[in-house]
This record gives sequence, structure tokens and C-alpha cells, in this order.
Amino acid sequence: MRSAARTALLALACAAMAGPFLWMAATSLMGQLEVFSPGRILPASPLWSNYPEALTAQPFARYFLNSLVFAVAVVAGQLATATAAGYAFARLRFPGRDRIFMLFLATMMVPVVVVLIPRFLMIDALGWIDSYQGLISTELVSVWGIFLMRQYFRTVPRDLEDAARVDGAGHWRIFWSVALPLAKPAVATLGLFAFVDAWKNLLWPLLVTRSMEMRVVEVGIAAFHSTYEINWPYQMAAGVVAVLPIALLFLFTQRYFVRGIQLEGIR
Repeated sequence: MRSAARTALLALACAAMAGPFLWMAATSLMGQLEVFSPGRILPASPLWSNYPEALTAQPFARYFLNSLVFAVAVVAGQLATATAAGYAFARLRFPGRDRIFMLFLATMMVPVVVVLIPRFLMIDALGWIDSYQGLISTELVSVWGIFLMRQYFRTVPRDLEDAARVDGAGHWRIFWSVALPLAKPAVATLGLFAFVDAWKNLLWPLLVTRSMEMRVVEVGIAAFHSTYEINWPYQMAAGVVAVLPIALLFLFTQRYFVRGIQLEGIR
């Protein structure tokens, strides 16, 4: 009975999580007026033409390219900064190390919306509004990524680093040739989380981009509200296509998502 109850609860939880996506997929195949039909859940006659029409109504090829450039640059930046800072907090000794690390962690309690205006003013002062520099530069450091890498580097045996130090290796050589190769699971996890977070980012790209040439996918989907007076089938079709890359990525990298949750508890 316990096993059956547990299975039933898990099934209900999965249905609750998958329900919005399934509703989105069903709505993407309806007609514009059919969406408002009372009690209508599934399309009477699937309109597969909604997908090409939605993706050609706006320059989604450009949006996808911008999202890809944005996500790849963010992944590269966060991997570089998080691995270096995480190793420094885990292995190097310098005055105020623990206090500085706690200060870093304290910034995670600050809501994102609080720092949006200061970030925007800084980017505007640099003349980077509506550019890749403005879109990417503020996302290159992840405090969560630094915390993750610091926790993982603390689990790396010191004996390997001591052996390299006896051979004359310095801090940079030890980091690059010893610690970083051993931290590949954490690096892969951080890269995966950074990519997903950048791909689904809406608020900052919406604020810092102005032209259609610089929009990312999420901003392009939101634009259907104003351009097509809330054409729900088109918007849902574009949403399904935008979710597919992340869904496929998750199917092939589930263990890294799970590993990321486990690494957060490492001390």
C-alpha cells in the first residue's frame, strides 16, 4: 500500500509539472477563436500550420541566434570566473577570505529586480544598450557558480596538489593541471545550469535590448502580445519550439542536474 500511495503521489506531481507544457502544446494547435471555446482542452482539428506561420511572423531565426550567442558567452564567462574564484576561496589563504566569501553569499539574498536599475544605468553610461556587450557583460559572474565550485574544490584531495607543489608547480599550474581536471563533474554541471538560465532569461534582455535584431527568443515570444493582440496559438507554438532545446538537453544530461543539487550540500 505504501508503494502504491507513493507511486500515485509521484504520478500526480508529474502530471502537475507536465500539465502546463501539455496545455501549451495543445493550445499551439488550435485556431485563434477555438482557444476561448468553453471546455475545450484538445484541438478539434490540429493546425500544424501554426508553427511555420508563428516562426515566420517574426525573425525567429535571428532570435534563436541571439539566444545561442548569449547563452554560450554566459557559459564561457561563468565557467572562467566561477572556477578561478571557487579555487581561490577553497585553497588560497589571504586576509579576509572567509568574510569576503560570506559577502559574496549575502548577495544571493538580494532580489534581482533590486539591481536591475543600477545595472541598466551602468550599461547605459557605457553606451552598450542594444548590443551584445550590454546583454552579456552583467551575466558573466555567478555567485551560485562560485559557491558550487568552491564546495567541490574542497573535496579534492590535497595530496595531489602537494605532490605538484613539490615538483615546483605554482598556484596557477596546480589549478589548471590538477584541480580543474578533477572538477569536471562540477564544471559540466555549472555549464549546464548557466546555459539553461541564460536561454530562458527574459527580464534583463527585455530591458537592455531595443531593436528586433537584438531580441532573444523569450523576448520575441512575449512580443506576440503587442504585435498580434494576444494570438495565443502563435505564442504557444513559439513557446513549444523555444522549450524543445532545453528539454532535449535535459534528457541527455539528467545526471548533471541531479549532481548539481547534490553538490550544493557538500561542505
